[in-house]
Amino acid sequence: MPEKLNLSNLKPAQARKDRKRVGRGLGSGKGRYSTRGLKGQKARSGSHKMRAGFEGGQMPIYMRLGKQRGQYSKDAMPVGPHRTHTVAVNVRDLERFDVGPEITPESLAAAGLIRNTKYDLKILGHGELTKKLAVSAHNFSKSAREKIEQAGGSIIWLRGEPEPRKPKRRPRAAVPQAEPEAPETEEEAAEDPTSDEPANEEPEASSAAEQAPEE
Repeated sequence: MPEKLNLSNLKPAQARKDRKRVGRGLGSGKGRYSTRGLKGQKARSGSHKMRAGFEGGQMPIYMRLGKQRGQYSKDAMPVGPHRTHTVAVNVRDLERFDVGPEITPESLAAAGLIRNTKYDLKILGHGELTKKLAVSAHNFSKSAREKIEQAGGSIIWLRGEPEPRKPKRRPRAAVPQAEPEAPETEEEAAEDPTSDEPANEEPEASSAAEQAPEE
């Protein structure tokens, strides 16, 4: 029969190991500096809990690099090309809508496809679309535009269709290359009066025979 449980025989189910107590003087057995070495940053308290981006006191890299142009206030978002956020919806997600009313960012938010209408909406072309729908968005990918139009639907640009970007450099005009001349045949050389080659010698022989006196 097991011994009766009381305060005198209580003990943990697994043996416990005392933690290392450092900084208690030379008599603690851990030496004068308690495994921390001599002076320096790592000898101080809190040295292993440095904030993100801390580089030992020198100028951190996020302050050494140049800043992007534009407004940086969080209250002013989205502002500028680097502060503009876009939420994407694929054409395969539009299959759940019925043919009829126009699909807008508000209807997509009501269906749970996007969180809110705060950011720009872009329609991407992943998946297939079989319904004739009228879709309104701020931007469309090329494949999404083709699939919506192939299904008989239409697209509506909420900020107007963007203009194509102008090329940075003008394309160089192609220089026409002269085609190599084909070698002349003997007949063409005989007909060409500017040719350096002598013509057929047979007519000369016949003319010499005509000029000879008859015996």
